[in-house]
Amino acid sequence: MPEGNASRQTWRQTPSWADQSYKLDRVREVADRDKGLRFTSLLHHVTPRLLLDSYQALSRDAASGVDAMTWGEYQTGLAGRLIDLHDRVHSGRYRAKPSKRIYIPKGDGRERPIGIAALEDKIVQSALGRVLERIFESDFLNFSYGFRPGRSQHNALDAVTVGIERRKISWVLDADLKSFFDSISHEWMLKFLGHRIGDGRVLRLVAKWLRAGVSEDGEWSRTTVGTPQGAVISPLLANIFLHYVLDLWMQQWRKRHVRGDMIMVRYADDFIVGFQYRGEAERFRQALEERLAQFGLALQERKTRIIEFGRFAQENRKARAEGKPETFDFLGFTHICGKTRKSGKFTILRKPIAKRLRSKLKEIKSRVMRDRHKPIREQGPLIRACLQGVFQYYAVPGSFVWLSGFRAAVRRIWGHALRRRSQKYKAKRIYRILETWIPKLKILHPYPNQRLRV
Repeated sequence: MPEGNASRQTWRQTPSWADQSYKLDRVREVADRDKGLRFTSLLHHVTPRLLLDSYQALSRDAASGVDAMTWGEYQTGLAGRLIDLHDRVHSGRYRAKPSKRIYIPKGDGRERPIGIAALEDKIVQSALGRVLERIFESDFLNFSYGFRPGRSQHNALDAVTVGIERRKISWVLDADLKSFFDSISHEWMLKFLGHRIGDGRVLRLVAKWLRAGVSEDGEWSRTTVGTPQGAVISPLLANIFLHYVLDLWMQQWRKRHVRGDMIMVRYADDFIVGFQYRGEAERFRQALEERLAQFGLALQERKTRIIEFGRFAQENRKARAEGKPETFDFLGFTHICGKTRKSGKFTILRKPIAKRLRSKLKEIKSRVMRDRHKPIREQGPLIRACLQGVFQYYAVPGSFVWLSGFRAAVRRIWGHALRRRSQKYKAKRIYRILETWIPKLKILHPYPNQRLRV
C-alpha cells in the first residue's frame, strides 16, 4: 500500500473507531481492486484503538493461558497496558507465549487437543486477524463457508442441499482431513501469506505464533508444524492455507477435468464434493490425495468415502437390488435421500446425528442428577439454556420428529429426578415445573432454497 507507517500514537491521539473502521475498509477496497497486489505496509493499522476493540471482543469467562491472566485482571490499568503492548508490537520487542494445551472429549470417545493462548497473544492475534481478513476475504471463493463473516454452518448445509437437489449430482465424496490443524506446514503457511502480504513485520508476527510451542503440564515443547486449535487467529490461517492448497486447485480441476455437474462445499477442514459421474468422483479422489500429500496433508481414510447419492440414487440402487442409498454426515446432520410428501419429488432429508443427541442427553442427565437437590430456580435456567442451544442449531425443516423425541427424553429425565427429590413433588407440580422451564419446540430455520439462492 502507498501509505507509510504511522508514527507512534499516544492514547489520546488515537483516532476514533469510525476512522479505524474506514481505514480497514480502504484495505478491503484496494484488495478487491487489485487481486495481485502485495501489501507492503500493514502493521500501522494495528493501533491502540484496534487493540482495545479486540480486547473488548474477547470472552470475559475464557480460560487463561500460561500467563494466568484473566480478562478482568487485565482491565486494571488497561490504557497503559495496551499502549505498552502496541509499542512492543511495533518495535519488535513483542514475544509470543506458548499455548497452554488442554484436551476436550470428542463424540467418538477420543480427545481433541486445544491450545489456549495468553491474553495479550489473543488481543494481538484478534487485531491483526481483522486486518488480514480484509485482504483475504476478497480472495476466498464462494464455496468456502467456515469461520468467515456473514457465513455460518447453516449456510454451508443449505449449499449442500440446494446444490445436490438442483444439479445432476449422483455421487458424493464425503471427505475429512486427517489432523489438519496439527499438520499445517509453517513454511507453506508463510509462503501463502506472502502472496498478498509483503510487510515483513506482519509475517514475523505470524511466525512467532506458529513457533511459540505448547506448554503441557508445565513442560514446553517446540512446534515445527501445525497451528493450535483454539488460537484466535488459527481459523483465518487455516482458511488461507486451504484456499491455496485446496480451493483454487478444486476450481481448476473442475474446469479441466469435469464434463458433468460438480458441486463443492467446504467448512474449515470438512468438505463435500458432488459429481454427476462416478468415474470423475474416483479420479478426483485420487488426484486429491496426491495434491494434499504435496503439502503434508492426508485424508482421514475412515471418514472419507464415495457414495451414490442424489435424485436417481434410489431408483438405480433398487434396480440393482442394492437397498436404500447410503447417507452421509456433515456439520452435525445426517443427510438422507427422500421424497416430498405432496409431489413425490426428490429432496434431501436432514436429521441431527443420533450420537450427537445421545451425547447431549447423557450430559443433561449427569447435570440433572448432580444438581437435583438445588432449588428449581437454579436448575431450570440451565436446562432451558441447554435445550435452546440444541434447538437453535438443529431446528431445521424436517427435524421436528427427532427433536421432539429429544425434548420428551429431557422431560422424562428431569421428571424422574424431581420425583426422587421428595414425595412432595406430585405429578401436577412436576408438570408445572416442566412446562415452565422446558421450552417449546419450533422450527427456527427456513428451507434451504429460501435462505440460499443458487
